[in-house]
Amino acid sequence: MSIAIDIERLMARLERLGQIGALPGGGVKRLALSPEDAEGRALVMRWMCDLGLEITTDVIGNCWGIRAGEEDGPPVLMGSHIDTVATGGLYDGSLGVLAGLEVIEALNAADARTRRPVAVAFFTNEEGARFAPDMMGSGVAQGALPLEEMLEVEGIDGVRLRDALAAIDAAGPAPVGALKPHSYLELHIEQGPVLETEELQIGVVTGVQGISWTEITVTGASAHAGTTPMALRHDAGAVAARIAVEAQQIAADHGPPQVATVGRLRVSPDLVNVVPQEAVMTVDLRHTDEATLQKAETRLWRAAQDFARTGGCAITRRTLARFEPVEFDPALVDSVEAAAHARGLGHRRMPSGAGHDAQMFAPNCPSAMIFVPSQDGVSHNIHEYTAPSDIAGGAQVLMDVVCQQAELQDAPEFQTTETGQLP
Repeated sequence: MSIAIDIERLMARLERLGQIGALPGGGVKRLALSPEDAEGRALVMRWMCDLGLEITTDVIGNCWGIRAGEEDGPPVLMGSHIDTVATGGLYDGSLGVLAGLEVIEALNAADARTRRPVAVAFFTNEEGARFAPDMMGSGVAQGALPLEEMLEVEGIDGVRLRDALAAIDAAGPAPVGALKPHSYLELHIEQGPVLETEELQIGVVTGVQGISWTEITVTGASAHAGTTPMALRHDAGAVAARIAVEAQQIAADHGPPQVATVGRLRVSPDLVNVVPQEAVMTVDLRHTDEATLQKAETRLWRAAQDFARTGGCAITRRTLARFEPVEFDPALVDSVEAAAHARGLGHRRMPSGAGHDAQMFAPNCPSAMIFVPSQDGVSHNIHEYTAPSDIAGGAQVLMDVVCQQAELQDAPEFQTTETGQLP
């Protein structure tokens, strides 16, 4: 039989990491480069050390540990992130890192040899919840984002990334580009309802849809809500509301897989009886086709300018993040699908609606992702949950593909039990 993962060991690590930054009502808050993130990093690095890995940290705080192979060379890399949103769950990101640790521990326990090295990594500020853009650490590591520009990014709390790295001593000596893997694999919860709805255990991820994050600022004039006639107002809040509705209409007109979200909207002076002087909002547009995404961006901005002009307001925008759609390596995607099939696990091919570190590696090495179901499609939420049986299935597929990519010495073919369940 092929090497089996230990689901109880993996779940114990997930629960232990979830205690760091735990919220009173459930879930976890472990924002990038916060004290909680520092504690989480220390714990994961200790686990890496316990497994005998060669640990390296680069200048933006990405950390990886390598298990030696029979030959030197680029490692087969597993990874994700351990930072969370402000009201996150235990599985988003952490599953990919800790499943990677489990793969390595299972290889150690079996005294297994691989021709290529095998590694696991966690990347700085994947969520983008404290510092924009998201996928920052992996983006810098893979040359998609400029290091010096990212170090100067100011977080939502006014702290520069450079200073946040120093505050928790997260930056290491390794230069940008030090991590050059043979291939990259990321196990992740789906963060959507498709797999659960279709009663499937594995999502074979074909790529990541393009992401456009824009911050729009509308500037009008504050005025008394009772004495200022509607025709004489310069209402920034009303203009922002029209932009939000237009974003929804764009998604409706384009149809799936186009999505649009106004995630933040702040008006000032934020008083019940004062016409808003300013509105600052974010618009998140996503699509699997670059040309269609560009059309959505163009339409939204033209409409926003029209709304501002007719509302007597000024308007500006700035890009928070912009990533083109990414397709994963066809051969590696096929390997994920073959492993799921061999294990008797129900599966389907699907794109990722969320951004992931894997998309940063895709231009530079064969990359792929494995999804497992999210209960009720919930993620970025304290009620995020994936059943241990589903986690076991995804981690076992990860193990099988890693063994194939790393060339497990004298490895048998994939096998299933008579019932088609995991051994």
